[in-house]
Parts: sequence; C-alpha cells; structure tokens
Amino acid sequence: MKTLQNIGISLLLIGLAIFTILPFIGSYNLSAEKFDEIVQNKGIKSELFIADVKNSTVGKEITNPFTFSSNLINAIATSNETHKQNNEWDKVIWDKPHSFSYAIAKDVGSGPVRENKGLFWFLTFGLGIIGALMFIIPELYRKPIPGIKNNGVWLNPSTNRGWIAWFAFIFLVGFYVLLYFFPDYIVNWTYLVDPISESISGNAASQWFLYGFLYCVVMTVMAIRMYIKYRHNKYQMLRTTSVLFFQIVFAFLIPEILVSFEKPWYDFKNAFPLDYDFFFQWNINDLIANGGFGLFILVWGILLTIVVVPVMVYFFGKRWYCSWVCGCGGLAETLGDPYRQLSDKSLRSWKVERWLIHGVLVFAVVMTGITLYAFFTGADAVLGIKTQTIQDTYGFLIGSIFAGVIGTGFYPIFGNRVWCRFGCPLAAYLGIVQRFKSKFRITTNGGQCISCGNCSTYCEQGIDVRAYAQKGQNIVRSSCVGCGICSAVCPRGVLKLENGSDDGATRHEIPEVILGNDVNLFDMLEENK
Repeated sequence: MKTLQNIGISLLLIGLAIFTILPFIGSYNLSAEKFDEIVQNKGIKSELFIADVKNSTVGKEITNPFTFSSNLINAIATSNETHKQNNEWDKVIWDKPHSFSYAIAKDVGSGPVRENKGLFWFLTFGLGIIGALMFIIPELYRKPIPGIKNNGVWLNPSTNRGWIAWFAFIFLVGFYVLLYFFPDYIVNWTYLVDPISESISGNAASQWFLYGFLYCVVMTVMAIRMYIKYRHNKYQMLRTTSVLFFQIVFAFLIPEILVSFEKPWYDFKNAFPLDYDFFFQWNINDLIANGGFGLFILVWGILLTIVVVPVMVYFFGKRWYCSWVCGCGGLAETLGDPYRQLSDKSLRSWKVERWLIHGVLVFAVVMTGITLYAFFTGADAVLGIKTQTIQDTYGFLIGSIFAGVIGTGFYPIFGNRVWCRFGCPLAAYLGIVQRFKSKFRITTNGGQCISCGNCSTYCEQGIDVRAYAQKGQNIVRSSCVGCGICSAVCPRGVLKLENGSDDGATRHEIPEVILGNDVNLFDMLEENK
C-alpha cells in the first residue's frame, strides 16, 4: 500500500511540475497579416498603438509570454495616455490590457503544447488524476473514518499549516492571480482543454473554460475521497453527489452548451447577490437582445432570488444551497475537506465574520440599486460616483480577490470556508432568513455529550458546537451551512439535523426528539410504562 501511495504522489508531483512549466514553453509570432486582421476586427483607430506594436512585436519571434504581453500592454498604455490628453476618445483602446493580450497570444502562439494537446493533457491532468487517486484510495481505506477519532490531524504538515500547507497555499494563490489578472501568461494551459471546449461549445477554450474544467476535475477526484471517507454516512454520500452534479451539469456543461446554440452563458443555480453582475446593464441588455430565452433567464434570476431562495431556506435551511447546490460550497466540501479544522473558533473571529459578511451584502445591494437606477434613468453616475467605478471596485475586491484568490487560495491556512464565512453575500442573505424564519436546526442531547470536542474541531464555519451540545441547546446560527460533519464525527450520536415545525423564539428550546420512523419520544415512554 505504501509503495502504491509513493508512486501516486510521485505521479501527482510530476504532473503538477509539468503543468507549472508549460507557460514557459513555445513562442509567439505576430505576422503583419494577422496584425492587420486584428486591427480591422477590433476597430482599432490608434495609429500610435499600431506603430508601436509593429516596431516592437510584429514579425518577431518572441519566446516567452511575458515579453509578448509586455510589448502589447505598454503600447496600449502609452497610446491611451496620449489620446486621453488630446481628447481623442475614439482612439482609446478600452479593452482590459491582459485580456486584449490574451486573445492575440492565444491566436498566434505556437510550440509543442499547441501541437500535442492530447499528450500534454495526459502529462498534466492525466498524471495528476491517476496519482491523486493512487494516493487517496489506499490512504483512506487503510485508516478508520477520519473524525470519529482524533487521527493526528494537528500533527500533519498538510493539515496543520505545516510546510506542505504553505506550499499548497502559495500554489493556489499563484494560480488564481494568473487566472484572474494575467490570462495572457497561461495561454499554454488553455491549449490543453481546447479539444474539450470545441467538442462542447465549438469554441476554443478561454481561461474561464480552463478554470471550469479544472474545477470539475478537482471536485470529482476529491468527491471520490469523500465517498470513501464518509462511506458509512448516507447524508454525506448524498450531499457529495448533489454538489458534484450541480457543479458539472449546471455550472459547467449547460452554460457551455447554451453558448454552442448562440445563447447567453448562464448558470441557472447561481443566485443574486452571489451572481453580482446579473443586474449590470451589459447583462440585462444581452438578455433582452436574446428574445424570449433571455427574458426567461431574467425572470428566473429574479424569482430565484426573491422567491425560491427564502422559501427553500424556510423549509430546509441554508444547507439546501450552501451544502447541496453551490459550486463554491462544493469545492469547499471536497478540495477543502482536509482543512476544515483550521477554521477559527474564537469570539473575535465570529465578530469579524458578522460585520464583514453583512458589509459585503450591503455593498452588493447598494451597488445593484445604483446600477438599476442608472439603467432606468440613463445616468452614468449617482451622487457624483460613476456606476462603472463602483462595479469595477466590487468586481475586483469581492469578485476576484475575495471570492477567488483569498476564498480558495487560503484553504490550507484559514480553513475551507473563508469565502463562505466572511465574504459571500448570498450566504449572508440565506443566513438572515435561516436565523429568524426557518424550520432547520441541529438538535442536541446534552445528556449524551462526552465533551470530546470532535464537533467543534471539524466545524468549518467556526461554530463551537460542543458548547451548544453540552447545554442541550439547538444550533440555529445563521452561519451554519448544515454540512452535517459535526453529526458525522460525533461518537455518541448527540447531534441531529432536523427540519422541524417549531420556529421563532421556540427554536431555542429543546424540541421533541424524533427517533426511528417518526416515533415520538414521549409516545415511546407512554408505551413502555
């Protein structure tokens, strides 16, 4: 078994190493004919930009993406500055520089990766998948179900902020920085999944298709780990299957298939305000321009937010979305499962969480209100602040840095629900409904609690579950996502996830516990007299 695991981790590291060096392989050659075609297709009117690129890039073979990108971006910056000073606004290139550079680099790149996409896919994705499974499967079958006993989780350098965790942290953060801000540096990565993208939508892969595919691959591999780890817990098996299904089908395949039919890319499970740009002017105009189908998406998005979400939370708690449907939650529950114990349980962390997550919600709602006001009135600014500036600020700070770089990259250091706890505006919205008007709660039996602390240790939301269990008090915290791990790792069966009939103030009282096939405890006592 150990030999098999060593081979597996070696294959994984080899695949990871090859993936890491791919951006440095190949070259970029922008011909004069191709550049003229780009200028015409993009409607570029800046003679300064055209002259600069012809001088620095056209007809030259550049052997790395950094120099190629730098040439184009410097040309954009220099020409734009001059045109803005001269009020030549029609000549300004408004595209995001690195996105502009990516589109050109993807078209003119060459080298072994582009010419052997299948081979390099196997050497990266293939070896990574095989190696990970060879390591995971024997590891989990060799040990008891993690969590039932304190299994050395605080002694492992990968699960207790050791050198392995810091390595994973640096790699994840680096990947997200490149993905969000420097896509032109990772063109070779997108070549790997071009055949898959073309088979689904008919288009070459973008960095977002790469991310979506990688997201699904990682979730699938780590879902297999969850199936083995919690193989004796039906709730965890079903929950893992659910988040995997919704991510692969609703967040990846359906949107790409829609694009192949020239329809808007849309994830039907993604609700506002998590889908923060749903009410942006460009999106609304795009949906309206797509006729009946676009209007259906617009209506569905509104109904999902104001009707479906609160109704489902009332009956099932926020777990129906955060732990069964959401892609962010799905990644946190699969890839992030080894790090759940790292979530800070301190009172200070809870106070920061309350202010920060509700602050993001307020920011999202206010931004959307200003956006809709500008859409219906035609104004481009409110109270002297440009709507576009507000949208760009939110997209950068929350949509990119918080949700991406921090939200996932910080798993190995701060736990797997950093984004869900501190930044997700939809989680805040769901939590408000759950806290005050929901049938969901986790019931406890204080008389059975032995204070082992497993529940608190493995709570990814930073809740001191043991404190509730010792008091026999229901857990109705707005941050609870109902993942059920606290119940799964409890050796005494103290905790139980329920959708009861009580609500409001009575939710803090100890309810009538339901056992077996809906048999009331008090009825059982009467029968046994």
